[in-house]
Amino acid sequence: MDLLKVIAAIILPPLGTFLEVGLSKHFWLNILLTILGYIPGIVHAVYIIARR
Repeated sequence: MDLLKVIAAIILPPLGTFLEVGLSKHFWLNILLTILGYIPGIVHAVYIIARR
């Protein structure tokens, strides 16, 4: 399941974050990071998935 989340995080970072933590502050932070730059959103999403 984690592999699917990482793939989702690379394609669409907020989706990977949502699958891991739901509608928490990390999800909204990831949306902001993805808007500011795609790569920071990916890094944050993969970090959140790997952390748990």
